[in-house]
Amino acid sequence: MPEPLKLDKKASALVVIDLQKGIAAMGRALAPHNGEDVIKNATLLADAFRKHGMPVFLVHVVSGEKERLNVVADENPWNSSAPLPVDWADFVPGLQKDGDIVITKKQWGAFYGTDLELQLRRRGINTIVLCGISTTHGVESTARFGYEYGFQQIFAEDAMSAMSVEMHNASVNNVFKRMGRVRKTEEILREIP
Repeated sequence: MPEPLKLDKKASALVVIDLQKGIAAMGRALAPHNGEDVIKNATLLADAFRKHGMPVFLVHVVSGEKERLNVVADENPWNSSAPLPVDWADFVPGLQKDGDIVITKKQWGAFYGTDLELQLRRRGINTIVLCGISTTHGVESTARFGYEYGFQQIFAEDAMSAMSVEMHNASVNNVFKRMGRVRKTEEILREIP
């Protein structure tokens, strides 16, 4: 039997990774959950956190070709060399609300080179609920730093997705379960006091 979540309203926050127009546009190419379902579940979580006065952090990647980490790699980590559309980094419609904390990053993970850790610590947050796109990139990169910084982590499995079922499951089963607790959106919502 999994350990109950027991979310403390004063010490828990939601961190939503890269639910922005340019990344969410992959939509139906995602697996095992399509983009619409990921957005729907992340929005349910965000609304519940806001209702209970718990912080919501919206993270997006904003980087032009000159700002990106341009490492030499066998595969282009950005999947394209074409210029990005003007609204590529805008959050998906309806996600962002007044009072949300926006974190802008230039790479996959949300901690490196940002003030996410500082913003969490200043609010007394020790538990983060993570979701977003992509399970294997933005979410996992953020989770690895979160683990090393000592945050308790809860992963909303059906509020994230990847480029394949195998990739998603590899992160969920081989990484996230060793760094925190993996739950469905409905389970997390039930545990919010």
